[in-house]
Amino acid sequence: MFALLRLTVRRLVILPPMLLGVTLLVFVVLQFSPNDPAYNALGDGASPEARAAYRAEHGLDDPLPLRYVRFLGQLAQGDLGYTAPPATPVIDRVVTAFPLTIQLTVLGLVLAVAGALAFGVTGALHRDRWPDQVTRVLSIAGVAMPSFWLGILLIQEFALGVPIFPTGGYVNPADSLTGWLLSMALPAIAIAVPTAASLSRLVRTSMVEELDKDYVRTATGNGLPRAIVVRGALRNALITPLTVLGLRVGYLLSGAVVIETIFDLPGMGKLILEGVTNGDVALVQGAVLTIAVAFLLVNLVVDLLYLLVNPRIRAV
Repeated sequence: MFALLRLTVRRLVILPPMLLGVTLLVFVVLQFSPNDPAYNALGDGASPEARAAYRAEHGLDDPLPLRYVRFLGQLAQGDLGYTAPPATPVIDRVVTAFPLTIQLTVLGLVLAVAGALAFGVTGALHRDRWPDQVTRVLSIAGVAMPSFWLGILLIQEFALGVPIFPTGGYVNPADSLTGWLLSMALPAIAIAVPTAASLSRLVRTSMVEELDKDYVRTATGNGLPRAIVVRGALRNALITPLTVLGLRVGYLLSGAVVIETIFDLPGMGKLILEGVTNGDVALVQGAVLTIAVAFLLVNLVVDLLYLLVNPRIRAV
């Protein structure tokens, strides 16, 4: 318990500087956007004097450091600014869209982990035999398959060809759990396959290394049931895949943003696309910042999961 608390405190101490760095990066990059907030707010019929007055009123001509400090103050109050007219709080749009992206990411993560464990463990237990060769070929194919391309194929085959799933749209789980699963199944598979494929090779390699260690041979030689030996080896073998999984969650989030556009899901992907299309810097800034912060928090959770998987690293 003390080791878990120590690691948690250590990660929490470095989290604020990382969050500050993320806000600085997102803010500075989007300040170089060619879109003029005054033009977006007032329209193309506004006079140069009106645009200049708008910029002065909203501090858009202030030095960059001052604008960044003001931006941090707004963030501390939960204010992400306002969208282009019709003006609505960006935080309201994010709160509406982000849960769907989280749902899609979690579903994709569950499918990816299940597939990686199934393929990786199968390949390790049947090393250099036909099951290992089959899983190896499938994993290579999965890594080489972009999620957006796979999503289009899934729509063609299982929504248009064989109409099992809808071509797009979102069903709230509160309205219909079955409808929600059907609407989320194809996008979740599309983002899960590349991640499952890459993780399965790591699981297979780590599992093979563990099965070759002396403690496994000793346990097997002493007559310990194979299921118990495999379970213990798998627990130790998951350290490396878990390390990579924290980074792959970021891939799942970014993949979800693209897939949401293909499947017409009203999540963060459509929000970012709307902001880019309309030149709405505040909307893009709020959406990107939310995803970046979520990525940092997920990596913090993955760091803490190390302790649950392998107690040996608690002394580090």
